[in-house]
Amino acid sequence: MLDLLRQYRRDLHQIPELDFDLPETTRYIRDALSKYDCRILTPSPSAICAWFDFGKKETIAFRADMDGLPIAERTSKPYASRHTGKMHACGHDGHMSMILALAERIESHREALSRNVMLIFQPAEETEGGAESIVESGILTACHVVRIFGCHLWPELPAGTVGARRGAMMARSSEVEVAVKGRSAHIAKARQGSDALYAAAAFLTAAYKMEREEIPAGVYRLLKFGILHSGTVCNAISAEAFLKGSLRVFEQETYDHIQRRMEEIAGHIERSTGCTFEINLSQGHPPLCNTPELFDLVVSRCPDQIQLLAEPSMTSEDFSYYARHCPVFFFFLGLGVDTALHTDNFDFDEEVLLSGLQFFEKLLLIP
Repeated sequence: MLDLLRQYRRDLHQIPELDFDLPETTRYIRDALSKYDCRILTPSPSAICAWFDFGKKETIAFRADMDGLPIAERTSKPYASRHTGKMHACGHDGHMSMILALAERIESHREALSRNVMLIFQPAEETEGGAESIVESGILTACHVVRIFGCHLWPELPAGTVGARRGAMMARSSEVEVAVKGRSAHIAKARQGSDALYAAAAFLTAAYKMEREEIPAGVYRLLKFGILHSGTVCNAISAEAFLKGSLRVFEQETYDHIQRRMEEIAGHIERSTGCTFEINLSQGHPPLCNTPELFDLVVSRCPDQIQLLAEPSMTSEDFSYYARHCPVFFFFLGLGVDTALHTDNFDFDEEVLLSGLQFFEKLLLIP
């Protein structure tokens, strides 16, 4: 089985594609599934669902994401990307490999299974949230899906370790854009201007202070800005400034509080500087929270295999959309490597995929 996992992973690693534009990847998936007795469904653009219909009333599902990243690979491996400027730098090739290999295990266990099985190969996890389009298609309802399982390769955990937590697992991620408009003037006549750079800096420090002091320490959240652009020359007051950052939360109450307080901070600075603010927050993907009842069931069936994580990750995952339909269980599969996700030298030993497949097989057999 390890040889098959390695073949799948290395084949897929060479053909990374982006977003919903996945013709080679979907062709490969369809070809790999063609030897199994399953029905291939296409509920949304580039999505593939393999439905193993055993005539049961309910279905359980397993999800793999298919898209890569716009990164030029620098590993020099013989199986490196053949698509210039594109790379499977987030491990989605490993996710697909495990779920493809699970198809063989489904066939071998078909007489013992109490439910039908669906394998979901999903586009656009890295961008628009392809999970949402699959949920909205109605296919999960039509096929009576009652549980969905998924995972993500995780460099920080020891190789082969399954890490998860009850409830909050991965954050809601919202982009924050702040546009500040002032009035330019020569610095020798600074009083004639309205300093957008100063206003933006004042907003930044006040927003950070607000997030740090007004939200209780035990509430998981993050507000950080990575971009601040302003000004054109060193001897003129800046007429415009632009900040861009990210808000990560798990609770709507936290999101609403931070949004409201940023608007209030901006209003105070407007009155004191003469600048104007426009603040926009994207809705982002929902937070990913493991369904408590399903989590407890999995832990009871696999008590010695799950490392309970102390804190959630502040990264985001569109797997959260599936929780709008039914209970979900999501876990991290440890790689035990120093290289980070989303980097041009990301790679891992495929032997960890065997550990992931074995855990998926146990999830498959839970009544």
